[in-house]
Amino acid sequence: MYRIMQCWLVALLLVCNAAQAQAPARELKTQKKVLLLMGTRFELVAVSEDEELANKAIEAGIAEIQRIEALISEWQPTSQTSAINRSAGGMPVPVDEELYELIRRSLRISELTGGAFDISWAAADKVWKFDGSMKQMPSPEAIENSIRHIGYQKIQLIPETHSVFLKEQAMKIGFGAIGKGYAANRARDLMRRMGIQSGVVNAAGDLITWGKQADGQPWYIGIADPADKEKVFSWLTADHTAVVTSGSYEKYAEINGKRYGHIIDPRTGYPVSGLKSVTIICPDAELADALATAVFVLGKEEGLYLVNQLKGVECLLVTDENEMVTSDQLHLHYYKNKPASAKAPIPAKTSKI
Repeated sequence: MYRIMQCWLVALLLVCNAAQAQAPARELKTQKKVLLLMGTRFELVAVSEDEELANKAIEAGIAEIQRIEALISEWQPTSQTSAINRSAGGMPVPVDEELYELIRRSLRISELTGGAFDISWAAADKVWKFDGSMKQMPSPEAIENSIRHIGYQKIQLIPETHSVFLKEQAMKIGFGAIGKGYAANRARDLMRRMGIQSGVVNAAGDLITWGKQADGQPWYIGIADPADKEKVFSWLTADHTAVVTSGSYEKYAEINGKRYGHIIDPRTGYPVSGLKSVTIICPDAELADALATAVFVLGKEEGLYLVNQLKGVECLLVTDENEMVTSDQLHLHYYKNKPASAKAPIPAKTSKI
């Protein structure tokens, strides 16, 4: 089900030409830093008249992301998430309110999506390999066994003590499909509180923007063509907006002439099919992160229906047949095989890439 984090960036390209633009009268400047956080590429951008403040805000945003990783990582043995996993089937674990609330929100999204999103997916046995080495299908028994300890319904929250209990011993939780979005939200909030009125936090393609570029232009988000990641086929202008794309076109297994993408349905254990990419647009990076995976699992019809019921949430889907489908209120600027370095949107509509 869950996306390999290193692959998320290829489906979403942030185009920022503010640094090269002539500074307006207020002499706003753009500061940027790119580094590895949470096992993936983060880019933090701050627009401000005060260069020192912008750089301090970026460093504070980085520190906040590192703090969140130490809290939610299932790979760090000292994290509270690891403590929950170690105590699975044994006893509840008291956790900080922040982590408790993140888990509570995750369970609400699981309920909303009928289990298409599920943080207990971390317990899955890895019977599928998407590194080119897999040449035959796993047995039905192996697939069934791989998901035997998955089930968000088996995660118990105890509000009186802010405790979390996993009901089966082999259960695990992980935040691979929501954690980067949550971290982007928190870094954005901290930078804004420090006085940064415009900026971007881009977590390997899970990004959130606020304000405008230094030249007064909106932030332009180019969505990569699944057939060629060096080209974009549509654009969004983003202001106080999160944009997250999930794609299955880079990591896959090819067995008996059929391609199986790396996104797995946690309810069945089988790779999902029908979509090449899903882009979610909404004001909240955490929600967009979770929904990008869930809609991919749900598929075109169910996923589109879900998004159209959610206020303030839009989506762009690309099917295996290269059909482009959008939610009811999404307005795109469209390019036909335009290079990813293009600077400005061209309004257009189409149903095919």
